[in-house]
This record gives sequence, structure tokens and C-alpha cells, in this order.
Amino acid sequence: MSAGKRDIDELADEYVLGLLDAADYARVEADIETDSSLRAAVAASRDRFLALDLLAKPGHEPEGLWGRIAATLDDPKAGVPVVAAAGDGDPQTAIRTANDNPVAGWRLAALSGIAASLLLAVGLGWSLLLQPEPRVIAVLLDGAGEPQAIVEDFGNASARVMPLVDFEVPEGRTMQVWTLPSQELGPVSLGLLPRSQDMILDGPVLPQPKEAQLYEITIEQAGGSPTGRPTGPILVKGFAKMPR
Repeated sequence: MSAGKRDIDELADEYVLGLLDAADYARVEADIETDSSLRAAVAASRDRFLALDLLAKPGHEPEGLWGRIAATLDDPKAGVPVVAAAGDGDPQTAIRTANDNPVAGWRLAALSGIAASLLLAVGLGWSLLLQPEPRVIAVLLDGAGEPQAIVEDFGNASARVMPLVDFEVPEGRTMQVWTLPSQELGPVSLGLLPRSQDMILDGPVLPQPKEAQLYEITIEQAGGSPTGRPTGPILVKGFAKMPR
């Protein structure tokens, strides 16, 4: 495998998302050092998936899970119910009965799993179809340059705000989300953010958002800025990028 034999953008995405096996990953690592096109594609892919990286939370399997799975696989009798002998007392009948029930159970479990997978796939497909793609994404940073929130602007008078930290807001105050569509319009409020939670804000109809458009969150009095312009301290701010 080499970057010249595959679509370079697809290869870069698989590398960044960790979908390559160990051998392919090592080859891409080596190619990045000498292939400027691949290096640029990897950088673009990392930038494109930045929002996912920032939102991802580490998950941990329950303690002892893998040991229980291994024990079940090693012991063919594990989890097989004890079945009483049939009324005729024939041991062979009892064996057949004991063997038939687990098979039926496994078949039922398999069919249930397939049905659940299909329902999940259909539900996920509908959710992806119904969810619009953001026109721009802005990662908002604090004064130290640390990511604190993400704004997805859909360009249809709605924007999604995803705090990455639990902001401390003084009592009687609120957070307000702003954008700067142009110098002529000045800063425009997208809505209030009462608490640090993922929210969809329905703001005013504005020109389509663009690359490097400014977004910020300020602390304002309860009910929002009385002037229609930011008046409180800036919590975070950042500039939009077009999703690739």
C-alpha cells in the first residue's frame, strides 16, 4: 500500500481516525516524512475532525468485563441452563432437550440482535438525514488559548453551542452568545446560554456565516445585554472555519 495507490484524503482520514492496522499505520507514518501531499492531507483531516476530538469523552469498560467474557468463551457450559429430563426418563431425551433449548435461545438472541441492529441503523440514518450540516464551526478559546466551547452555525437562524467546561456564572447573570457577521452590522446576539449545556439557539436571520467570522460568549445581566451589544466580560472567543 502507498499513498499513490489510494485516495489520499481517504487514507488521511483513516490514519487520523485510527482505522488502519498496525502495518498500514507504520507505512503512513513513514510516508508523512517524505510525502508533502500526504502530510497536508493529514493536517487537513486533523483540522476537520477537531470538533470530534474536543467533544470525545474517554470511556472505560466495567471492571472485570473482559475476564467474564473470556471465562464464558473458555467454558462451553457457561450460561447453559440445566434442563430436567423428559417425562419418559430417557437420558438421551434429556440430552436432546438440554441441547435444543440453548440452541433455540441462541437463535432467538441472534434474531433479536439483528433486529435491534437494523432498528439502530435505521434510526441513525434518519437522524443523520434530518440533522443539517453546519456552515461553519468555531472553537472558542479562553485567555490562555484553551478550548472551552464549540459553536456550529447552520446558517438558518440557528446555532448549536457546546460548552466543553462548566462555566462559572455569577448569580443574577447569564451567558450570551454573539457573532460578528460584518463590521457594518456589528456584533449580533445569537441568544442566551443560561447554563453550561449543549443548546440550540434560535437567533435572528443573518447573512450566511463565513470563514474567520468571530464568535464569542460574554457574561451579561439576567435577561441579556440591555443595549443589544456585548457589555460584560468576554468568557471565550474564536473564529469560524468552514467544515471540509
